[in-house]
Amino acid sequence: MHSPTAPAVFTSPIDPGVDALWERRTELTPADGTARDLVVEAVDMLDAGHARVAFVDGATGQVVVDERARRAILLCFRLLEMRQTSAGVFHYHDRLPLKREFPGVRVVPGAVARWGSHHAPGAVLMPSYTNIGAFVDSGTMVDTWATVGSCAQIGKNVHLAGGVGVGGVLEPANAVPVVIEDDAFVGSRSVVVEGARVRRGAKLGAGVLLTASTRVFDAMTGEELPPGEAPEWSVCVGSTRRKSFPGGEFGVPCLLVIKRLPEGGRHDKLLLESLFREHGFAL
Repeated sequence: MHSPTAPAVFTSPIDPGVDALWERRTELTPADGTARDLVVEAVDMLDAGHARVAFVDGATGQVVVDERARRAILLCFRLLEMRQTSAGVFHYHDRLPLKREFPGVRVVPGAVARWGSHHAPGAVLMPSYTNIGAFVDSGTMVDTWATVGSCAQIGKNVHLAGGVGVGGVLEPANAVPVVIEDDAFVGSRSVVVEGARVRRGAKLGAGVLLTASTRVFDAMTGEELPPGEAPEWSVCVGSTRRKSFPGGEFGVPCLLVIKRLPEGGRHDKLLLESLFREHGFAL
């Protein structure tokens, strides 16, 4: 996910009054109109893309989290009343309305997005679900039955294939959202959760399970890489490693890097499919 270089100290664009509300959150009710207006303004900024829960610092490469944005989302559940909404023949009863404005975005019937999520112009939503606080950048396709969890950050020109599950995170405090960076591909039925990170240009085969604690290995060298991350411009598949327990030895999921790709290269889907099949996997 490409972002401008962040300042040395990040300053949230959201009104600092949200922090004051957070300190007395147990006292708040839907009757607190001034507090509700402040929180709605903050979530409207997330919805429009004027603020976001997290981004990659262009200078350090680290994920920066706007804790104030996440607090605003959580305060919605104290300050907004349950209301009936509808989309065609479908009826809902919730504190958060559905997203209504999708300028420049292709939204196929069956796609559902919650207010407070942002989809940049050029994104495509097949029948899928995007939760509050998520950010989906331009040129990205959220394919059929894929889910983008709360606060997940999806970069430009990403393909989340059919049935992909991207985990959400609102609590606990200081938890880092899932980040899938520009030009990544996540194969069918893969699950990326718990603040795991798919770095720029990485391609995940079908059925990969990637969590923050998943161990990652280079198949060519045997080297162990940083956990919970698919490396930049790599082709990765799900695998297992043997681990001893009191009851015996069992296979524990891991991520296997089977190939490195040229940085910045555009990769034909048919060629990628051939590469995965060569190693006994699929997209």
